[in-house]
Amino acid sequence: MQQEPPTPPIPTRPPTAAPRPTGLLVAALATGLLLGAAGVGAAWAITGDGTASEPGPATDARGACDALAGFDESKYSAKGNEGLMALNRWSGAITLSAAAAAGDPAYKPLSDSLSRAQNRHAQVFDFDTQVKKDLTKARGICDDI
Repeated sequence: MQQEPPTPPIPTRPPTAAPRPTGLLVAALATGLLLGAAGVGAAWAITGDGTASEPGPATDARGACDALAGFDESKYSAKGNEGLMALNRWSGAITLSAAAAAGDPAYKPLSDSLSRAQNRHAQVFDFDTQVKKDLTKARGICDDI
């Protein structure tokens, strides 16, 4: 006579949810910042006008403004390359403006404006009225650079 296999035990508590990979998210954001800055640098090298430009705060500020000029916040959450370009331009503008301000306090208003926009965006995950106000201010500063 063949014996039936034993029945598996019935779980007494619900399964626990898998932890969210926050470390992976932070690493992805950090990588995006670095790639954005590198992408802007590569773009300068490729599209330069042939004049030698001394690296320094003024160059960083112009780069931040160029990245910001190419940034369209409505495409930030787009899928594919369009969204990646927006993310990297946003990241590049923030990073380069911070570098410019570190080298010359004259660029601190640009860096502060973009930093406020970044911090607000991180709180609300949206380009709300306050973020757009800070972006408009940064773009106005760029008009004078």
